[in-house]
Amino acid sequence: MVMVRAVKWVDDIIPDAPYAITEEFMNKLFNEYNIDYIIHGDDPCLLPDGTDAYALAKKAGRYKQIKRTEGVSTTDIVGRMLLCVRERSSDAHNHSSLQRQFSSGHGQKVDDTGSGTGTRVSHFLPTSRRIVQFSNSKGPGPDSRIVYIDGAFDLFHAGHVEILRLARELGDFLLVGIHTDQTISATRGRHRPIMNLHERSLSVLACRYVDEVIIGAPWDVSKDMITTFNISLVVHGTIAENMDFTEDDLHPYAVPMAMGIYRRLESPLDITTSTIIRRIVANHEAYQKRNEKKEASEKKYYEGKSFVNGE
Repeated sequence: MVMVRAVKWVDDIIPDAPYAITEEFMNKLFNEYNIDYIIHGDDPCLLPDGTDAYALAKKAGRYKQIKRTEGVSTTDIVGRMLLCVRERSSDAHNHSSLQRQFSSGHGQKVDDTGSGTGTRVSHFLPTSRRIVQFSNSKGPGPDSRIVYIDGAFDLFHAGHVEILRLARELGDFLLVGIHTDQTISATRGRHRPIMNLHERSLSVLACRYVDEVIIGAPWDVSKDMITTFNISLVVHGTIAENMDFTEDDLHPYAVPMAMGIYRRLESPLDITTSTIIRRIVANHEAYQKRNEKKEASEKKYYEGKSFVNGE
């Protein structure tokens, strides 16, 4: 609920909504919430008995279909997490088996060229138009108090949302720096990030508390950067991964600290990307079975899909 509420295109949410659109729930949507249409992507959504979850809405003439975002799915992202964990703990045979399982056709693949980068190839195709759709059209005013926060923002989660909300409350304009894949791999290990730079950038841009992002922000916050973006305050949360610095001269926030414009914010939620990964791994078998079934469904969708107009 925290995540969905934070999406800039969401006006309201209905908690505890049923998976299947029953006649009772459909009438509640139309009569109590004054909903005009029920929307879903152009990928199939089937109930356990094989029937269409949106059959009643279609019959009532109140269903609209929109284009699915290519190359992005929960199934693929869960597969990346399972693959990441298995890579670290299994032998080459199991590694190859899982790689095939979650990377056939449309998932991510692992670079086995010996470069040691662990690169995962995403099939999400970002375009300039897509970035514009997610961006805010308005920049900061001449007297705006600009707050800067940076990080990986991998597997964008409720912990990220809450720290961004707090950061935004400290000024008029929130600028978010998103580190490159290479920077994250260097600081958190070759199996990170799970999501690539473009995926992470759009996830952050979709958050209503964010005004602008720097795609591929530098690790160190420099004086030149502070001047260029007219940054008034640099903040960081108390809950973060790999942020133990022993020498001040190596600290990425050394410059804003020296300028007296750095503040550490108490993170409202004790959640990190590793927390999310651990949840998946703890239910490894259930997720693996789910993914086998879902991947087969998605593969069928990709093989038989036709063009759907609209973005």
